[in-house]
Amino acid sequence: MRFGASTFIWASPFGDDNVAELTQRAAGLGFDVLEVCIEDPSLVSAEAIRDAAQAAGVGVSVCGAFGPDRDVTHEDAAVRRQGVQYLRTCIDLAAAVGSTDVSGPMYSATGKARLLTDAEREQQWAWGAECLAEVADYAADRGVGLAMEPLNRFETDMVNTVEQGVRLCERIGRDNVGLLLDTFHMNIEEKDIGTAIRAAGGLVRNFHACENDRGAPGSGHVDWGPVAAALADAGYDGLVVIESFTPTIKEIARAVSTWRPVAASGDDLARDGLAFLREALPA
Repeated sequence: MRFGASTFIWASPFGDDNVAELTQRAAGLGFDVLEVCIEDPSLVSAEAIRDAAQAAGVGVSVCGAFGPDRDVTHEDAAVRRQGVQYLRTCIDLAAAVGSTDVSGPMYSATGKARLLTDAEREQQWAWGAECLAEVADYAADRGVGLAMEPLNRFETDMVNTVEQGVRLCERIGRDNVGLLLDTFHMNIEEKDIGTAIRAAGGLVRNFHACENDRGAPGSGHVDWGPVAAALADAGYDGLVVIESFTPTIKEIARAVSTWRPVAASGDDLARDGLAFLREALPA
């Protein structure tokens, strides 16, 4: 396995002005990969990311940020097209910087909470599958995959469980489409995290190792022994990323309801979490 750290641990938005600092910080803490979160594509360039990552000796993984103007299940077709175009931009960036996937909850805008009829929900899934199949074909031509992330019920009303994520993958029907699983969300939504990971099996393309309160892995009540066993049973040996947020980054903190610090600092969270994961999830 390779271990990564999300840029959200330290900064938002990510861009060319902080890429050198963040790649060096990730490398200095012992990470193999920096997961870069593309909130504003105008702030980033493939050249700056590639040069900084090479200088620091770390890999890069690309993760999207899905606000209301990037919603591939929106009722307005023009907004759906904006979502498709944003994903294409992320795919082009991923191909240029060596990221095997674009990850994130790309099937909807984060924060949507609606009680829909069965017919309305079916329409959401149809729009999402249509758009993401198109995006997946574009990604395949560039050697990139899509890793869709189920989120907990407080952050989306569309894909909360691994079972729903698997169904969406099947509906999209592309070999380069799979899942990003996150223990923070699974801790809320799944009856058993290990069983859920095994159900995803070979569809797991990325993995976020996060504690139940988004603190450093190993500092909460997630049972990591069964997580490790399930990942092994699923044959997963890819990227494992620590993702957390700080209340000092107010827009992101509000979106994910982070009202208090979960560690003394981002460095402490990343350092302690990585040390724990290297023991709990051996390569």
